[in-house]
Amino acid sequence: MNGIVIVDKPQGWTSQDVTARLRRVFQTRRIGHGGTLDPMATGVLPVFVGRATRGVEFFEHAEKAYETTLRLGLTTDTEDVTGTVLEQRQVEVTEEAFLQILDRFRGEILQVPPMYSALKVDGQKLCDLARKGKEVERKPRPITIHELTCLRFDGETARLRVRCSKGTYIRTLCKDIGQALGCGGCMEALRRVRAGEYAIEEAVPLQELLDTAEPEKYLRTVDTMFRDLPSVTLTPNQEKRCRNGNGFSIALEDGKYRAYSQSGEFLMLAQVENGVMSTIKSFFEV
Repeated sequence: MNGIVIVDKPQGWTSQDVTARLRRVFQTRRIGHGGTLDPMATGVLPVFVGRATRGVEFFEHAEKAYETTLRLGLTTDTEDVTGTVLEQRQVEVTEEAFLQILDRFRGEILQVPPMYSALKVDGQKLCDLARKGKEVERKPRPITIHELTCLRFDGETARLRVRCSKGTYIRTLCKDIGQALGCGGCMEALRRVRAGEYAIEEAVPLQELLDTAEPEKYLRTVDTMFRDLPSVTLTPNQEKRCRNGNGFSIALEDGKYRAYSQSGEFLMLAQVENGVMSTIKSFFEV
């Protein structure tokens, strides 16, 4: 079986837990996921099965969207409510003041990765160092917050929608907003509502996948992850050159394309430059 299944990851599962269970469901070892979610997080987790795993590398840079709950007045070592409490403060923040502070976090900003993360420093994961009680200097990294909207504010918590670039830590964003307000803050809940082309409305609850006798019916074709790109059907001669890994002339504007055979088989993600189409990644059966 080959394709992509959009899983609604439940709380308490790691992304690796999900792929381990789905290896048995789809009876294959060729499985990967598109973007790690923390155990406490829920929501969209694309899982790539069989030959579709060739597309994982393109998904790593996909834009993500989340809905998160920020708890004000509480600071923890993990930057979320699962951690050890470091400080609690009285919260006296108006909704107007809260909305104003959000302006600081929109667009291109710098973010210091949390200690409780899988990033490595000198070959060691930060989370492993943190569990040993160690803290090391982390360099700020550029990220982009494309959207930051307050969905609800009650004085103690705020529900936010965040659309962001790869490498953004939502719990660090929550912590930084609380710090900017002077009362501290941490992440109380997190749900990924979109990853790349896939929205939460398309996601299948994990338990439904584990219970089904027909898992293949949930698989989407790998070309759906590129559905925002224009498609082109190749001539038999162009298809032959594609399958041989050769470039060929084509009357198209420069850009990326989904290329298909005359029979409708998805052949490759392609790039056109100066009237020549070449392969970025092939997906046809060998």
